[in-house]
Amino acid sequence: MKHIAALQDLVTPWSDDLEPTDAELDAIEAEMPLVLAEVELLDALIVLLDRPASEFDGRRIRRAHRRVLAARRDAANKTGTIPPAVA
Repeated sequence: MKHIAALQDLVTPWSDDLEPTDAELDAIEAEMPLVLAEVELLDALIVLLDRPASEFDGRRIRRAHRRVLAARRDAANKTGTIPPAVA
């Protein structure tokens, strides 16, 4: 039986500074309301993949879409830049 061994160095060498910096963690925390709003909208849309939309589903999607827009507005007002559109 032949053993296969990697002849090249690792693509990403291990180092102690692989952890996110405080600035990166702050940026992630600032984006979390938008991310959560987008996940809620995606969940509402996934529900409709296997059945037709009811009146309740329509309200849920509209509510989730409004939350995404509000989160994008708030993010733009905080940073001064407009985050990329999702839907």
